[in-house]
Amino acid sequence: MLTILFILTSSIFAQTIKDISNVVGIRDNQLIGYGLVVGLAGTGDKSQFTMQSLQNLLMNSYIKIPTSSIKSKNIAAVMVTAKLPPFARQGDKIKIDISAIGDAKSIDHGQLLLTQLKGVDGNVYALAQGSVIADAKNLTTGFIYNGATIENEIDFSLKDEDDIILSLFKNSAKHADLIETKINERFGQKLATALDTRTIKILKPKDMSIVKFLSIVQNIELDDSFKRKIIIDMNREIIIAGADIPIDPVTVSRDNFTLRIKKSELSNEQWNDLAVNKGQDIGDNVKIGDTPGRVNIDNALINTQATPTISDLMRAMKIMKLPIADIIETIKLIKDLGSIDAEVEIRG
Repeated sequence: MLTILFILTSSIFAQTIKDISNVVGIRDNQLIGYGLVVGLAGTGDKSQFTMQSLQNLLMNSYIKIPTSSIKSKNIAAVMVTAKLPPFARQGDKIKIDISAIGDAKSIDHGQLLLTQLKGVDGNVYALAQGSVIADAKNLTTGFIYNGATIENEIDFSLKDEDDIILSLFKNSAKHADLIETKINERFGQKLATALDTRTIKILKPKDMSIVKFLSIVQNIELDDSFKRKIIIDMNREIIIAGADIPIDPVTVSRDNFTLRIKKSELSNEQWNDLAVNKGQDIGDNVKIGDTPGRVNIDNALINTQATPTISDLMRAMKIMKLPIADIIETIKLIKDLGSIDAEVEIRG
């Protein structure tokens, strides 16, 4: 689940090959560890395994104390998870997520003690430590930005590769064939071959570095048929959509705001008057709000001379400073209401 403290990156552009495919071998790796959060103001847990963990920790410091004598509620046992990015190097910092596994009430502002993060192979790849920021909606989960330091690297290199293999997010013979055609047209020679409806193998030109080659391939733009899609990447907190996807007039009412989207019926003179005296200009003849000098988040109006689009909606919601969770739920609601003629794809 996305926390409202995450910073939203909103990208609105024509889709490219990298938006619908992965490069085989270049991926995140999951890390996990068990740790203790200390310094809690009486909001920790009383679980037996937490006390046992604290006892073991103290024994490592040559302090012997029976578990029965530990009564502190300022400590919590937690699971720590993270994603090891591709090509991460020693000393790099990564974000970690933390979840209480006992009966703690809150882990906010607690201090995570040094925790080993391991991969599925059992090897330690990172060490985590730092002050926890809890999720405002769930105080038993939280995160630490740059909370872990990479200690070991995964042995994978691209520089000696003579080809790359793309894997489409979804099976599609049409898309696999189109990507093969687009790549071959871009390089003017037969480099790409669709092995099946999801896999495309691409040979690297001999006079080009693998990084430059990959950059060119991933940024090849696709046909308009690919633009009728809104991609929400939950892991990277990115929303990708074709800027020209229209939205039919609609009103979305939620607990903390009401959003009304409509095409203005004002004349050019009236519209210019609105632009000068009311609302907030978000560009492309789009105004948000009808109150001079400010945006009323509780009752916002997106008013546009042209047909409202996803691009207008995204810019307006950024001006409203809505949390990422609200933005994603709003897009899904508008889609469910039938006001967006596009596929919404959620990537976990």
